[in-house]
Amino acid sequence: MDNDFKEVSENYTIAEAIREARRCLGCKVPGCKKGCPVSNDIPEWIAELAKGNFGNAMSIIHSRSNLPAVCGRVCAHERQCEGHCVLGKKGTHINIGKLERFVADFDSEAGLAHEAIPEKSRGRVAVIGSGPAGLTIAGDLSRQGFAVEIFEMEPEPGGVLMFGIPEYRLPKEVVRREIKKIENLGVTFHLNTTIGRDFTVDDLFAKGFDAIFIGTGTGKPKKLDIPGINHRGVRQAIWFLRRVSLFQNGNIDRKEVIVNEGDKVFVIGCGNTAIDAARTAVRMGAAEVTVVYHRTINDMKALRSEYDDAVAEGVKFLWNSSVKDITGAEGTRLSHIIIDTEGTARTVEADRLILAVGSAPAARIVSTTEGIEVDDKGYVLTRDTPYGMTTRPGVFAGGDVTNRPATVVHAMQDAKSVAEGIARYIDAVKLMESIK
Repeated sequence: MDNDFKEVSENYTIAEAIREARRCLGCKVPGCKKGCPVSNDIPEWIAELAKGNFGNAMSIIHSRSNLPAVCGRVCAHERQCEGHCVLGKKGTHINIGKLERFVADFDSEAGLAHEAIPEKSRGRVAVIGSGPAGLTIAGDLSRQGFAVEIFEMEPEPGGVLMFGIPEYRLPKEVVRREIKKIENLGVTFHLNTTIGRDFTVDDLFAKGFDAIFIGTGTGKPKKLDIPGINHRGVRQAIWFLRRVSLFQNGNIDRKEVIVNEGDKVFVIGCGNTAIDAARTAVRMGAAEVTVVYHRTINDMKALRSEYDDAVAEGVKFLWNSSVKDITGAEGTRLSHIIIDTEGTARTVEADRLILAVGSAPAARIVSTTEGIEVDDKGYVLTRDTPYGMTTRPGVFAGGDVTNRPATVVHAMQDAKSVAEGIARYIDAVKLMESIK
């Protein structure tokens, strides 16, 4: 079963990477850069790669991205950089994601990157959560001379990168390598630490932090109004993917993963998380995996490439369909579900039902802190100046907890703007204090 989770996409060899890089036209107005949420200087680092200057290519990438090995694997390249490549009109776009992955992997394996670590004298920042947003904040601010400490509730940092994206798409060792680079910048990690339970935001300020960033994502699952939805055989996709990761790391027993060999599994939703859950269920030995989506294939949020891979692996799809009723058997298994497809209902056997219909922020931090306002759905409200600051001075938020991003790179894009807001806020406060 371990081989089932082997990374699907293989890396370039050095010769293949240079050959691909040399196809880049070096456009004066590069569409690829416009298509990149973090405005990666793509033609510049590809030009260095084409000349064999791997270290220079990595330096250019690092100026805009803290997680290139991750982005090279899980970004929606077909909708972003590659989708805007001028060669795409001929169906021969540059494989930018695979090139970025090559540069990042080569850099890690060869140990090329040796960034100068600035003195941490500009201020202290606490980051709550170590997902893409939190890691981006930490990397950007550490490079600017801030002392950054990350507080993470899990036993290992990485957030959704570690526990929400399957191994076959994003190997855990790749995530660990990227996090190690951020740690080498002087960032301190506090694991198994839950803010709102172990410490409050007020406690962090009392410890001397100048600003606090909330990047906890959306940990509270949304539920559908379906009879039987609370049965133990119904689980959230993120919960399932996290369990698989914990099992693969040896932290829990195989039986705690829920999906067993021979199971008939249904997944509600058709975003990338739904596809991840479906393909992971296949790898865990499910006999049949079916995605149920209430709209058409043209409306799905998942990447077409991810859908194509799922179909190739045997995942089935029911379009214009919805689950209307769930019947449970004893224990954790279901027995049947009723599926309505364009007005026609039918009863089918089912062992497990996985929900991939989104999630909302948990209230643990907000409920233990005065002055942080949220909207009617629980998302943290922030302002534009300084960007990302909540209604409580010095407390910032970004990523999914603010209901802005939808992907890893969009969370990074938002976090880069918040990092600028934090830096300006701390500088302004210290300036005012110095002239009192």
